[in-house]
Amino acid sequence: MTGNVDQNLRPDYDPEIQAIVDYVLDYPIESEVAWDTARLCLMDTLGCGLLALRFPECGKHLGPLVEGTLVPHGARVPGTPFRLDPVKAAWDIGCMVRWLDYNDTWLAAEWGHPSDNLGAILAVADHLSQKNLARGRAPLTMKAVLDAMIRAHEIQGVLALENSFNRVGLDHVLLVKVASTAVAARMMGADREQLLSAVSHAWVDGQALRTYRHAPNAGSRKSWAAGDATSRAVRLADIALRGEMGIPGALSAPQWGFYDVLFSKTNKDQKLKPEQDRRFKFQRDYGAYVMENILFKLSFPAEFHAQTACEAAVTLHPRVKDRLDQISRIVITTHESAIRIISKQGPLANPADRDHCLQYMTAVPLIFGALDADHYEDAFHQQHPIIDQLRERMEIVEDPQYTRDYLDPEKRSIANAVQVFFEDGSSTDQVAVEYPIGHRRRREEGLPVLEDKFQRNLATRFPAGRVAAITDLCRDAERLNATPVNEFMDLFVI
Repeated sequence: MTGNVDQNLRPDYDPEIQAIVDYVLDYPIESEVAWDTARLCLMDTLGCGLLALRFPECGKHLGPLVEGTLVPHGARVPGTPFRLDPVKAAWDIGCMVRWLDYNDTWLAAEWGHPSDNLGAILAVADHLSQKNLARGRAPLTMKAVLDAMIRAHEIQGVLALENSFNRVGLDHVLLVKVASTAVAARMMGADREQLLSAVSHAWVDGQALRTYRHAPNAGSRKSWAAGDATSRAVRLADIALRGEMGIPGALSAPQWGFYDVLFSKTNKDQKLKPEQDRRFKFQRDYGAYVMENILFKLSFPAEFHAQTACEAAVTLHPRVKDRLDQISRIVITTHESAIRIISKQGPLANPADRDHCLQYMTAVPLIFGALDADHYEDAFHQQHPIIDQLRERMEIVEDPQYTRDYLDPEKRSIANAVQVFFEDGSSTDQVAVEYPIGHRRRREEGLPVLEDKFQRNLATRFPAGRVAAITDLCRDAERLNATPVNEFMDLFVI
């Protein structure tokens, strides 16, 4: 019989979900570049979180939901005295890591920050290690943390290569939730069926809009959205480990699945595109590519599409610092993605608004020769009206070649160029920077900068002896790999 009824034949899990689960369970990570980069990523990510603790707007979010709560084997929040259940600990660590927009970045059809997943990974690993010790079992080692980081980076990054979630209004923290759910469930001991269930729930879950990242609504939610995603991931993993059934057609179910509800782009006639155009596209299988090619923010706590503009502005600073009142216009030549998400005019309402403004992030280093987290604060902005005066004189121009090179998998450049023109008709040279210092093509140059950034960030919370102990351990890959997670986290307790 047909018509007026649904065919209730339960499908197999969507192949996209199965691919994630099989990768997490079975793929051997043999890339030495990926392992070494994961170690650097761990250092950089923790340092970014510790630096964020200087800011009360971040700190107000941290700690137990009910004051005085005691959690047996609670996960530690680095740089604080808190011991929390792993769901809230993931929230706190993820919030710290992302607060200053200073941790790693991945740029493709979708953008994101794969080290956001460390919130879930560290919280689960620390809790499990302490629980194992209490039961006479071996704790997890830091090699398990690095393994989970590589896999979470890969899931988030490969999904982002060809699939633009921002084009349909969804925030990239969706991919953090999916990746964190997969690796957290695996660390917690999930079998294949439980993993399939967990990942399916991550896809079918409510997904965040990008409203809070764009003018005129940009605000501080973008600094804790990833923490929220990692927290939800740990909760979904726990639900699956308790035996909760999955949703096999979470992506592909007609009318009700992710593709039809949230990924259904329309054509000019406002009709749904064919089903095959709504499904995810994949440039490559899951491996270790993303960690190998991850981008670090080493010099500037700024949205990554502006990093090379900041670098160009620092280069130009000596040539313009004594002629700021003579500037007639500033031309920033950039790529399409930068124009779409961080080019804005008009008043900037808060620090989160400013660190997503290409013009602001270029003006500050032109004027001062540097850009750090304090430069986004209200007090600094109000003291220096010259910043907005220069913003008003900026012109933003797209270079199509910059846009093509940004999307080219063999290049993945993030190019910007800056040129300053004066009222007397003179001008500076155009300073172009194709690859930021945190790019894989500049890894050797960037390594000492990364280590210096890490040590400076550690020093904001810990005495010199502790800074030296943590740094020495993180530099020794073999010793770090063998260190129990609980002992590693002991070093970060205040």
